[in-house]
Amino acid sequence: MVERAASALSLPEDWPAHPDPILALNRMGSFDWDLDTGLLHMDAQAHEIFEVRPEEYDGRPETLTMRIPSPEGRRLDTLVAQAIKDGSENYGTYIRTRRRDGTLRWIHTQGYIRRDETGRPRRIIGIVRDATEELRDSIARSGQVETAQDEALRRQTNVVQITTAALAHARTVQDVIDVLKHSHGLTHLGATSLVMGLVEAGRIRLVAEGPEGSFVPGTLVTRIDEQYPMSEAVRTLSPQFIESPQEFAERYPILWPHLTDLRITSAAYLPLIVQARPIGALGLLYDDRRGFTPEERNVLVALGSSIAQSLQRAMFYEQEKDLAQGLQQAMLPRSIPSVPGADVAVRYRAGGAGGSLGLDIGGDWYDLIPLPGGRVGAVIGDVQGHDPHAAAVMGQLRIVLRAYAAEGHTPAAVMARASVFLKELDTDRFATCLYAEADLSTGVVQLVRAGHVDPLLRRSDGECRRLRVEGGLPLGLSAEFGRIEYPVTTVELDPGQTLVLCTDGLIEEPGADLDEGVHTLRDLVCTGPDDVDDLADKLIDVAEERGGDDDVALLLLQRRSLAQRSGGRLQQHVGLGDPEALISARHMIRAAVRAWGAGERSDEIELVADELITNVLMHTEGSAVVTLRGMTGHDRRLRVEVEDSSSALPRRREAGESGVSGRGLLLVDRLADVWGVEARGGGKVVWCEFMVGQRG
Repeated sequence: MVERAASALSLPEDWPAHPDPILALNRMGSFDWDLDTGLLHMDAQAHEIFEVRPEEYDGRPETLTMRIPSPEGRRLDTLVAQAIKDGSENYGTYIRTRRRDGTLRWIHTQGYIRRDETGRPRRIIGIVRDATEELRDSIARSGQVETAQDEALRRQTNVVQITTAALAHARTVQDVIDVLKHSHGLTHLGATSLVMGLVEAGRIRLVAEGPEGSFVPGTLVTRIDEQYPMSEAVRTLSPQFIESPQEFAERYPILWPHLTDLRITSAAYLPLIVQARPIGALGLLYDDRRGFTPEERNVLVALGSSIAQSLQRAMFYEQEKDLAQGLQQAMLPRSIPSVPGADVAVRYRAGGAGGSLGLDIGGDWYDLIPLPGGRVGAVIGDVQGHDPHAAAVMGQLRIVLRAYAAEGHTPAAVMARASVFLKELDTDRFATCLYAEADLSTGVVQLVRAGHVDPLLRRSDGECRRLRVEGGLPLGLSAEFGRIEYPVTTVELDPGQTLVLCTDGLIEEPGADLDEGVHTLRDLVCTGPDDVDDLADKLIDVAEERGGDDDVALLLLQRRSLAQRSGGRLQQHVGLGDPEALISARHMIRAAVRAWGAGERSDEIELVADELITNVLMHTEGSAVVTLRGMTGHDRRLRVEVEDSSSALPRRREAGESGVSGRGLLLVDRLADVWGVEARGGGKVVWCEFMVGQRG
């Protein structure tokens, strides 16, 4: 952490300063404090004086609070700040520090303030030394020996230090409550029980009480103007110290009868104040003391301040997390549509913030797009970054991908247009994406990948494999570099098989490469349940256990077993001058022929379809829309339709002298069982049908 901080801000060339060896011989330690970066370098002797091991110290002055009691630390901070403000060149003082065993020692510290030519303080270079022996005699002579009361205060202060350190790691309000009730236990302070309430809409709501069974009926929610000690602490913004049972009974007659079984002898109710505003109150009740010394009161007030700061930090974290999750959910689809012929499960897990506060929003998303003809588009993607801007870009990108797919563009065209859109947003973000368009009647799936991780295919017997999908550059980058051609990979999804799409947050693990992560995920999918919802739950539970800062988006698409039926349809748009679309159409035809059990006529069907498509591209100077339908009746047929925008009807003619042109319709007539032409709006459709088997 020190190295990262040091690289972020430039340090003086001669930092840290090197002490004269004579300092070490005199058991003096040295330090060099860079005020620009906040780093405080200490030599080995200084580590020894503070009893801080090198691995425990990260170069931050705040880390030394575990060795410097809060009052001493505040006094030292005030002295240094005053010296800097006054323009002094140096300062010196004695302070008490805490040994590892909890006992106190005196040290002397002296610092020299170095300023630049403008007078701005830049560094403090100084020494520290053990002054316990030096001051022991004078303390003894003045009668300031540590009494039993001092020893009790020392133990109490130590517990406060431990509790404060534990609160530093609390991120939620429940974490704070757990620290107070369970971590080291405030009962080490001698308290019999504790209560804590938070201010909500002019009332105090009890959020913690202990030990179990000490709850007082009627105190779950109380008004601030009622005669309760927590209410008074909040109302007056001052701690309420109750030093005897008699005082408790006189001041709070409503509450006292419920506490008699606890044999309370004194209590301290501390307001939890942040920025001059009360957010709650903490009550500590004792059964073995009467009254509080000034020192004990100061310690408890410091405890209340520490708890208040931790609570505010936790509240901010929870509010911002709720806001982030709400914004993220608003960007994702509100619901996933029911898709005939498939079972679908989606999951999303927000990543952690790495311990920092702030909007924890990622750019991961999923989407499911119903398409005409029994087809469906499945999308998984990840916008670069982990902030509100990434989420905003994701929301726009999800909408345009859905729009392009619904317009009937091919998967390759959908991805290319989305890349151009992202580039035109003029953002510095790119996105990885995987788009799968599946015909659930035939099981034919066309996959396009833009820098994203490959999907997995799980067979009905549990075997799982990684689908190697040829890919292009991430969205935005491909348009930036003029490489928006995206190859299409066609696979077959048999009934019972599951397509697994996810973002890299489900794959990447700290210390492991991507292939290891894919192998681990494949094993989880192989051994997972058959039901897609149960499998999705298992995978997201693993992601939760693993933790991490990256989001996880997951989409599972399982094809259900369906009998062959009329209406099964595949469709492909082939644009003029778009060879990739023509290749994709050929892949689609080949896969559909196999899926519909027409393998013995595959060559004939592919040749006829190719002739019809080529005829449109050559003679109409427009695009073609290719549609394949599986039809049943007394027999099973496969119908090929090629639609164009020209009203000119095709005609048979003899091949020219070159023998190259004029053979298209002759091939259609010879190979197809039946064919014809239909006028359709401003264009036409040439269709043909092939018998592919008797109805079973």
